Amino acid sequence: MDVKITTEREKEAAAYLEKHKIFDLMRNLTSMLFFYRPDDPKEFLIEKLEQLKQARDQGQKAPSLLSHSNLDAAFGIVDPANERYVTFAQYKQALISLGMKDINECPDGVNDDKITYDTFITEGMLSLEKCSATYKQP
Repeated sequence: MDVKITTEREKEAAAYLEKHKIFDLMRNLTSMLFFYRPDDPKEFLIEKLEQLKQARDQGQKAPSLLSHSNLDAAFGIVDPANERYVTFAQYKQALISLGMKDINECPDGVNDDKITYDTFITEGMLSLEKCSATYKQP
């Protein structure tokens, strides 16, 4: 989040929020609320926070709005000729447009500028897991 920080207290607050991934957590929860539109949003949020805690404690995948099928659709958009590979720039832009920040800058195929479908999906799922897990990862 790009906010002008003027005081030491604001710097400390920003560092705290960044350290604990509060903005990521709130963005993920808000996105899920907008997507699912549950009848009881407070209960929904409690359920998602419990799932997140369970995922952290048991080393499972965190709840996420996106899935394998979303990555598959994104790949199809950047590979309309169905060549089964995309350029590194296409790979990166597609994942960024899905809201992923922690993207592997050296995936298989980067040297040939041909990122295969399998690599795209694998790297996308890894980035998705990192993005969804708003807790400290092992």
